[in-house]
Amino acid sequence: MPAQHTEDQYAEEPHTEELAALARDFGVDPYPAFRALRERGPVHHVRFPTGDTAWMIVGHAEARAALADPRMRHDVRHSAEYDSDGLYSIGRNMLQTDPPDHTRLRSLVAREFTARRIKALRARVEEAAGQLLDAMGPLGRVELIDAFAFPLPLTVICELLGVPGVDHDTFRAWTAKILTIGEPEASTRAAQEMTVYLAGLIEEKRNVDEAAEGDLLHALVRAHDEDGDHLTDEELLGMAFLLLVAGHETTVNLIANAVHLLLTHPDQLAALRADSGLLENAVEEALRYEPPTPAGTYRYTSEALTVAGTLLPRGARVVVSLASANRDPAHFPDPERFDIRRDPARTRGHLAFGHGIHHCLGAPLARLEANIALRALLDRFPDLAIDGDPAPVWRPSLLRGLDRLPVRW
Repeated sequence: MPAQHTEDQYAEEPHTEELAALARDFGVDPYPAFRALRERGPVHHVRFPTGDTAWMIVGHAEARAALADPRMRHDVRHSAEYDSDGLYSIGRNMLQTDPPDHTRLRSLVAREFTARRIKALRARVEEAAGQLLDAMGPLGRVELIDAFAFPLPLTVICELLGVPGVDHDTFRAWTAKILTIGEPEASTRAAQEMTVYLAGLIEEKRNVDEAAEGDLLHALVRAHDEDGDHLTDEELLGMAFLLLVAGHETTVNLIANAVHLLLTHPDQLAALRADSGLLENAVEEALRYEPPTPAGTYRYTSEALTVAGTLLPRGARVVVSLASANRDPAHFPDPERFDIRRDPARTRGHLAFGHGIHHCLGAPLARLEANIALRALLDRFPDLAIDGDPAPVWRPSLLRGLDRLPVRW
């Protein structure tokens, strides 16, 4: 049984670590801050450069435990600062709910991400990658995110869900604005526009001919319409949003981050070219070293609890740093080194896709797309290289992704 705590134990304000003071530019390179925090302990109260505060878990063992702790709730209504659901203009989804609602919502889409279903998508992913590389070939140089890393996963998830191809560019612009840090007005406006779009798309799916069935969004609409208690209007909208955004944006970052890491670590690229059997581990090491999702979504303590000797009050906002956990030397030897020959059993212990009941449902699809993308790209262009300054330029986003990746061959 966890120790019981009283509110009096939290009358004194906790010491707050200023992340901006621990890293020269936290948004560009947060890892110095994570190292400093881990050296002081696995749990800290921190202030982000944006001014927001939260309890941050930075150790691997503690992060893994927290991700599976049922007392760490996703529903914002468990927050001590909860006022309204106004921030959730795009419905409610699996990342904002707890069991039993989470269990019900996840079960509706889990069948689309089984090993058999993902295996069946391989041919289509390979075809889409080949078409993009065919278009790139004669050019000699491209901005790889625009030309390859973005359109590949977006094409796949849009076809899986049933989103018209003509809307892809508009959708990308909305996603980028929603995830951008420091531009709340633009983010809110994009969220509102996407809400209107998704509501219209859902209505179209309601009116589709039976013969045109087959996409996931249509299946979710039917689940809603056949049993109103099975999927509410808000949940239907939230599910569409989550699957579209999470289903492509993180994979864009995974592909681009992995390519950049390989091209800036020539010894690792040479090892991969010499032994294609290292491909899967190269993807896993990229996930560990530079996870596309650097932190889990906010969690809220449903009761006062202790994490690694630190008392957290009921209703506390908690962020689990996946990026810090993935470089914890207590779990990964020499964690600051990018090494695709790292012990696969140890590499797979990364938390890039989370852990527990909220482990990323689309992880198998992301892995498939990244493996196919890297193999196809490196096979097609044996002399692939970064075109210009190799220093990465990161987008000011909630996710960890490059702004640009110019390459030549």
